[in-house]
Amino acid sequence: MPASPAPLSAATRAFLERRGSGTGLLIGDSWQQAEGGQTMATVDPATGSEIGQIAIASPADIDAAVEAAARAQPGWAATFPVERARILWRIADLIEANIDELAELETLDQGKPLFIGRWAEIPGAVNQFRFFAGQAMVIEGNTLESSIAYQPQGKQMRSWTVREAVGVVAAIVPWNSPLVLTAMKLAPAIAAGCTVVLKPAEDTSLSALRLAELMLQAGLPAGVLNVVTGPGAQTGAQLAAHPKVDKIAFTGSTATGRAVLDAAKTNFKRVTLELGGKSPSIVFPDADLSLAIPGVANAIFLNAGQVCIAGSRLYVHRSIHDQVVEGVAAYAKSMKLGHGLDPSTQMGPLVSAKQAARVASFVAGARAEGATVLTGGDLHGEASTFLSPTVITNARPDMTIVREEVFGPVVVAQAFDEPEDVLAAANDSDYGLAAGVWTESLSTAHRMSAALKAGTVWINCHAMYDAALPIGGIRQSGWGRDSGKQAMDNYLEWKTICAVV
Repeated sequence: MPASPAPLSAATRAFLERRGSGTGLLIGDSWQQAEGGQTMATVDPATGSEIGQIAIASPADIDAAVEAAARAQPGWAATFPVERARILWRIADLIEANIDELAELETLDQGKPLFIGRWAEIPGAVNQFRFFAGQAMVIEGNTLESSIAYQPQGKQMRSWTVREAVGVVAAIVPWNSPLVLTAMKLAPAIAAGCTVVLKPAEDTSLSALRLAELMLQAGLPAGVLNVVTGPGAQTGAQLAAHPKVDKIAFTGSTATGRAVLDAAKTNFKRVTLELGGKSPSIVFPDADLSLAIPGVANAIFLNAGQVCIAGSRLYVHRSIHDQVVEGVAAYAKSMKLGHGLDPSTQMGPLVSAKQAARVASFVAGARAEGATVLTGGDLHGEASTFLSPTVITNARPDMTIVREEVFGPVVVAQAFDEPEDVLAAANDSDYGLAAGVWTESLSTAHRMSAALKAGTVWINCHAMYDAALPIGGIRQSGWGRDSGKQAMDNYLEWKTICAVV
């Protein structure tokens, strides 16, 4: 695969000079190196070439970041909601004003085609900050009529509830869609009056560091946002276990989510988890195939399948199974793989050679178990990070490729005959993050969306996000919801007050 087809912009080069040499810890209002100066390389996954160095936070650095957040939290929570809203809105404006630089950083660091960041994900981050600017203004409790009988004679009982910020939040985000997923944690936490220590993924820290610069520029007080970088097993684990962290907001794999839960036990931190998925796409015989075929293809091949809600299990009615599967395979074969900065690229690399090898091992395992690889499954590129879009057929429900999250551009297609059969198959999963239904029947759409065990169901579409819409899952796909007004509940506690007057 080709190297970067275009020179980096002046803004991106300037950022890499500032933050690409290991000065990427934000503690209070100070950018600094890690104690001891430890760093690790961040690389362009399309070429394997080094982009720069990021700091590896030491335990002392994490202590300092949490202490800075704890000092800032009471003052930030006491700030008028309108002022928190103004700052959130200014952050959104600055993201929008720097969108081309942020998209370039996201592509360079993660590998995704530029158009995904520029026209979808980064505008989504903008909307997160604007939506939660509004939510900062409508935090409310309730006045309650109590039935307490033993109040003093001649007095009255008044009871009410208020919402208060949880405190210091550890926000730990993954590498697949770094900026928008970071915004989904930061915007509601800051709107609620919490302070945050952010730990970006070690593979994709650059856009989070640039976002932090913009947030300070917007007037966010020192200590409200702190950033520590480094490996998840080291930096992330130490942050999650810190005794002065009041809440963990985590997005990532189910396996890492279990480790987060273990860390939270130290002081019974509150936890929200947005974890893995094995989402079904179901195509009924009356579906509009001109929409359904590219729709289910994009549901799995977008961002090289590195999407938690990817439609990795494709169920197609037997009467149209061959037509749909052949259409998806043809779509896969037509996709242009290349560097994400090339405007003609439709699918970039996986985030690392390690991830690419992991995904390729799932394809090899499916072959070994007797499934058919209809197209794709091959690694390409100088860094062996490109995997051809892959369509697998003739798989049994008990196969690993059907059961486990692959997190790559690999879809398993299976035929069904009756709605009851496909519903049972779709719900036969440890996960429950999302699902898609393709049908022109209003009745089928309503019945399936009600019966599918998933946090989100899309009808005749996939991966439709909005800051106002809650996203999250059930079962091993996690606890709680990001986005929507429901996300504010993650960062607010209830307090009940009773008064004799």
